[in-house]
Amino acid sequence: MDYDFDYLVIGSGFGGSTAAHRLTQKGYSVGMMEMGRRWSAETYPRSNWHFHRWLWRPMLGMKGFFNLRWFKHVLVLHGNAVGGGSITYANTLLVPKQEIWQQGSWAGLKDWQAVMPAHYASAQSMLGVTENRILGPADHLLKNAADDWGCGESFYKTQVGVFFGDDGAAPGKAYPDPYFGGDGPERNSCIACGGCMVGCRHNAKNSLDKNYLYFAEKQGAKVFAETKVIDVVPLNAKSDGEDGYEITTVSSTSLLRRNKRRWRAKAVVFAASSLGTQDLLFKLRDKGSLPNISAELGRRVRTNAESLIGVRLPGEQNMDEGIAIGSGIYLDDKTHIEATRYPRGSDAMGLLVTAMTRGKPNWRRVFVWLYTMLKLLVKSPKQAVTSLIPFGLARQTVIFLCMQTLDGHIDMQYRRAWYWPWRKRMVSVGEPIPAHIPEASEFALSTARRLGGMAGSLITEVLFNIPATAHCMGGAGMAKSSDEGVIDSQNRVFGYRNMLVCDGSMLSSNLGVNPSLTITALTEHAMSFIPVKSQSVNVANVATVAAVG
Repeated sequence: MDYDFDYLVIGSGFGGSTAAHRLTQKGYSVGMMEMGRRWSAETYPRSNWHFHRWLWRPMLGMKGFFNLRWFKHVLVLHGNAVGGGSITYANTLLVPKQEIWQQGSWAGLKDWQAVMPAHYASAQSMLGVTENRILGPADHLLKNAADDWGCGESFYKTQVGVFFGDDGAAPGKAYPDPYFGGDGPERNSCIACGGCMVGCRHNAKNSLDKNYLYFAEKQGAKVFAETKVIDVVPLNAKSDGEDGYEITTVSSTSLLRRNKRRWRAKAVVFAASSLGTQDLLFKLRDKGSLPNISAELGRRVRTNAESLIGVRLPGEQNMDEGIAIGSGIYLDDKTHIEATRYPRGSDAMGLLVTAMTRGKPNWRRVFVWLYTMLKLLVKSPKQAVTSLIPFGLARQTVIFLCMQTLDGHIDMQYRRAWYWPWRKRMVSVGEPIPAHIPEASEFALSTARRLGGMAGSLITEVLFNIPATAHCMGGAGMAKSSDEGVIDSQNRVFGYRNMLVCDGSMLSSNLGVNPSLTITALTEHAMSFIPVKSQSVNVANVATVAAVG
């Protein structure tokens, strides 16, 4: 066979870049197909008000790196870029509690507690994980609020992928590669501008283009930006993909699907994010290109039991100073809160924020919200008006990102929605998931009362009972057979040879912490089973998949 690549990787986020680096390191040729654009310090937006360079809606002319997808059950925030979510994520790289391995469909597949520490260590080394050395005003506020709540002893500085430079050195100082013995790119130390989630323009954030992706390209991987995969078909009518696959791509930023190309690869790695991989696999199964994909696709999609709330303080503040997420606390064994910020002037998320509302999550809550706003208007007209105006949000607000390890999920299906019957799309089904976390809401309300501020939450939560998450996980989870999941414990897709899934869709329980490090570590684990390339080794044996069932 005449192949374009040994491995074709769909996506370039934490799973895709990790896979590409380890595969090229072992001698394989790798092509990477990425829907998003390639970014640099010179092209990042200066604030998230620059919608055309921040939001990803290419058909509307917005070709940024931040995407919002609205489902019946959840609003999902995620990234689209060369480097995946690492371009817009908050640098936070935490190891979850051990109990997560005893939950969900991956429980019992392996002794994960014994296996995973080595892979976490590899991921931490590559991503330059270190303890945050810059506590900003929002972090001190979180510590004081935790003390007042009675959980101050749980306060910690986050483990992050940020380069801080030498102690006592001036912020922004240039350094030769500090991580890889001179083989990596030059870096600059963090200036604490809070701009991590709008793209680091100061060369301090350890995004994937500074480590895994950097080395993958250095070792020969070819990255095709603004390229969308629309088909994956087994070659030579071998239904299990034994001879490899033909992959069809088009431009992701063209209205007319231009630049259509076909590629041949011995093996395929799906790493397009939880939503991206699910969406693509649904389409490929539905059209008959990959009919053997498990019926469990789309099942047990998790949101990290997440809630985005905050406290907005009156007057001039500097809550924007520091790194995106600098500290965290535990309200209890299940409830984790992180202090989060955007840089000064990046107030666009304020368009989704309103006053926090108590009450049960049903239609009556809208009236409770109206009563709350009227009461606030009478008591403090200025604060009421301010709550509806986004300008100044970043410097005045400490965002509380709350996550829980409690198990809970929704399902995704591929069908025609009643409101858009012209074509099929991915829709969420099942019981509603909690739109707010009572413990976290009371913590925010208590903090607001003590500081004379206003507790806030997202409009989607108050008006539609829909939570938001930046950490959509699952949908193509690990399991012992195709009756229970989509992939096995080595990330191999049931029913196919030479096919793996390495992104957030593989996660099989709520982590309770930011998932980027775990996605990276599990991909390191998957890559550890692929041997160094040899002329005598057929790739069908390199990534031989477990039989269906």
